[in-house]
Amino acid sequence: MAHAGQIHHNLVTSPKIGQVATHETPEGQKDEQVTEKSRPYSIYTRREKWFIVVMASLAALFSPLTANVYFPAIPTIASAFHKSIESINLSVTVYMVLQGVSPMFWGTMADRIGRRPIFLACIIVLCLSCIGLAFVPTSAYWLLMLLRCIQAAGSASTVALGAGVIGDIATPAERGGFFGLFTLGPQAGPTVGPIIGGVLADTLGWRSIFWFLCIMTAVCFAFMLAFLPETLRRLVGDGSVIPSPLYRPLVPLVGKGRVDRDAPKPPKPPLNNPLRLFFYLDVLNLLIFNAIIYAVFYAVNTTISTLFAIKYPFLNEIDIGLCFLAIGGGMISSTVFSGKMLDADYQRFKTRLAKKAEGDPEKNIRTEDVTKEENFPIERARLRTVPIFTGIFILTCAGYGWSLQREVNIAIPLILQIIFGYTVVAMMNAVQTLLIDLLPSQSSSITACNNLVRCSLGALMVSVIDLIVNAIGPGWTYVLLAGVCLACSPMIWLAIWIGPHCRAKRRARNPAV
Repeated sequence: MAHAGQIHHNLVTSPKIGQVATHETPEGQKDEQVTEKSRPYSIYTRREKWFIVVMASLAALFSPLTANVYFPAIPTIASAFHKSIESINLSVTVYMVLQGVSPMFWGTMADRIGRRPIFLACIIVLCLSCIGLAFVPTSAYWLLMLLRCIQAAGSASTVALGAGVIGDIATPAERGGFFGLFTLGPQAGPTVGPIIGGVLADTLGWRSIFWFLCIMTAVCFAFMLAFLPETLRRLVGDGSVIPSPLYRPLVPLVGKGRVDRDAPKPPKPPLNNPLRLFFYLDVLNLLIFNAIIYAVFYAVNTTISTLFAIKYPFLNEIDIGLCFLAIGGGMISSTVFSGKMLDADYQRFKTRLAKKAEGDPEKNIRTEDVTKEENFPIERARLRTVPIFTGIFILTCAGYGWSLQREVNIAIPLILQIIFGYTVVAMMNAVQTLLIDLLPSQSSSITACNNLVRCSLGALMVSVIDLIVNAIGPGWTYVLLAGVCLACSPMIWLAIWIGPHCRAKRRARNPAV
């Protein structure tokens, strides 16, 4: 970090943010030029940004939807293919494996060649795989497995791509709210997926599930082809650079009239290896913490149907499916409110730092010095409420397990599900928004890394959770998982402590990071 006096000198001798730099022309007239600092982060208005994020959220809906809509049809598919339930469950396992691995490829390519073409490519792959699954012969079990892998490869990466779009168009001050809206799509998938899948499988047969997905993805493809602009800053800057025709929407609804035909195109960067992100200590710490929370969430979500069927035998299959609405409702409400809280926390913390600088009697450092991006303690601003949510999450997890163990009134575990769903999304949104803040130029890659770690740990948890519940019961199972989360909670303060130092080291090696 530069010496305070030097920073002060540089700020005094350079134009302030929002001002215009002038210089004398040969004719003696002043030629006004807008400085780079006076340019907005993006040419899009706030309403246009919401429109872009909604499109990305609709595409990201397919990542969890294609997984969860399949669950109610597993017994029917097993009967049709003359296979055991365990054999058909392998298609769920391979789906989760590809769900974790494929974004590492698609996300890296999106950071390199653009968001729009990769979005369209993923949706085409998903649509074609759904057609294949709708026609797959019941004698070709191997083809079912292969097509499920392809389906996961197409759908899973839309979450990483959407996170990349948010990093492109949103400033840190508004990223939390946009990320909250964006996650509304992915959170709706686990809520409505089982209900849609159950209705379609019961009324029209299991193949209708894949025809439904095919129609939905085709509509999404047409919508994005028509309206989604390219947002990758390495290609279009703040959105004012006109890209090649492949990157332009057919109907340019957003940013119209604000492009600059003479704007220079940013230089083409080298291809970055996303695996290098795992060697950043602050990033790795956040990835592991987020993955542990995600794995515990999956431990609760995947056992709802089996535990409720055992503890509350008066429930039928439709009733059990409706029980998923409790945790889903908590998650959806959290996507709205937690995003707004993140933005409010950011502004509140920034205002507090500014007032502290103004109250400095020596006036060594100006307000701009402590609030600009490289000096701003973004980790503290994003994670300041996470310890509170973590504490509620831990207590709720343990209480949920014992409410099932004691077979209390069904309203109690359902209410605890709502609280559980709210807190898990609030924590994950804060961590994922911070990850984008740390590496906005590689936002798709960092989200892909997050997806890889959490899906891997989630798949491991799914494979052992039934064994643990059967061995020690749901009460002690969720006390054990709550204890794991409690033991990992110091990772939050570790992130706040080491974050600024790690960011400074990355900037010293590469100022463009």
